[in-house]
Amino acid sequence: MRAHPLDRPIWHSLTGAHAPLALGDDRARRYQPAVHFFAATPDDSPASRAALARLMPSDGTLGLLQADAIAAPPGTQVRSCATINQMVLTALTSDGAPIEFLELTDTDAPDMLALATLTAPGPFFPETHRLGAFIGIRHDGQLIAMAGERTRPTAFTEVSAVCTHPDHRGRGYARALMHIVIARILARGEAAFLHVYASNTGAIALYEALGFRFRREMIYTILERA
Repeated sequence: MRAHPLDRPIWHSLTGAHAPLALGDDRARRYQPAVHFFAATPDDSPASRAALARLMPSDGTLGLLQADAIAAPPGTQVRSCATINQMVLTALTSDGAPIEFLELTDTDAPDMLALATLTAPGPFFPETHRLGAFIGIRHDGQLIAMAGERTRPTAFTEVSAVCTHPDHRGRGYARALMHIVIARILARGEAAFLHVYASNTGAIALYEALGFRFRREMIYTILERA
């Protein structure tokens, strides 16, 4: 049986829509360091794990996200490993409230990084905005909320970097921005998905209200040099 592309979303993204942002070869690939620290292999064979080890930065980490746990490649060790829920949109079940938003571009990148660093919606780097379209809300010139796209495996796009400044939460910004991002994904004929920690019950409730449903557990591993 052929594996589902969402079982290895990073690999199918790096060999598909995000190939121009990839480093590596047919045994292992990673995003350019300024874009993201995600890496992936097509399988867990010794040859693929050895190729993954060659992509490991000397003073940094690589992040893996796949259905099954992977043994640390030679010369590396596991810094952390966690189970995370993967959710797929079954139907966009709520209407998006009207909201004024901006298309975020390269000029917004420093503010996007600052907001992501403050709110920690997930790993975010200086050029993560190159992964896809991002939108946001500014208040008095300050970026206070945003949402966008991350991996793009075949026929899917991941919704990610959904965050709101602590001083502006409780106003429905995250929900409204997510609705717009999801509607655009559906308009392209793709399906939307996302990842969330099982302990983040507030976020899960929001995602379920929008029409996301649990698909499966995924293994999120961070590797470093041994």
